[in-house]
Amino acid sequence: MSVDGFIAGSNGEMDWMVWNWDDALKNYVAEITEPVDCIILGRKLAQGFIPHWAAAAKESSEDFTIKMSETPKVVFTKTLETSEWSKTILAKGNLADEINTLKNQAGSDIIVYGGGSFVSALINQSLIDEYHLFVNPAALGNGMPIFQSLTSKQNLTLNHAKGFECGIVVLCYKLKKD
Repeated sequence: MSVDGFIAGSNGEMDWMVWNWDDALKNYVAEITEPVDCIILGRKLAQGFIPHWAAAAKESSEDFTIKMSETPKVVFTKTLETSEWSKTILAKGNLADEINTLKNQAGSDIIVYGGGSFVSALINQSLIDEYHLFVNPAALGNGMPIFQSLTSKQNLTLNHAKGFECGIVVLCYKLKKD
């Protein structure tokens, strides 16, 4: 996200993001991804995300690439009837019910990759327990906000903050439960 809270520009552009991550940031992502045994996605992002990682896994034996390809995925959709992807199921019911069912299953961590409106819906319903906000050294002035359409205040507790040589700062917050 940008320092002013946007995850994309007004037209979806992401050219302002830092893509040349240093090794410390890559290791941070690998560490938080290691315990993950379920990836949840909105349909729009899934259509590029899943094929990208499946193709990358055919070209690379990197642990992270294999992890992203092989980890089971749940795609939240109102329009798809069947999944065309390996190790992927569709969730078509009530968002909160579906997420709480996943959280109550045996297993390790669940990680969410957007898109923006999907993540905003999760945030709005207090369904995200921990945030790892990757703040890029750019301010956009306008664009797609990550915390759009909140209907209630979200109280967060800072778990840690860490800066990286590439200019990204990761802010890790936990949702403060009353």
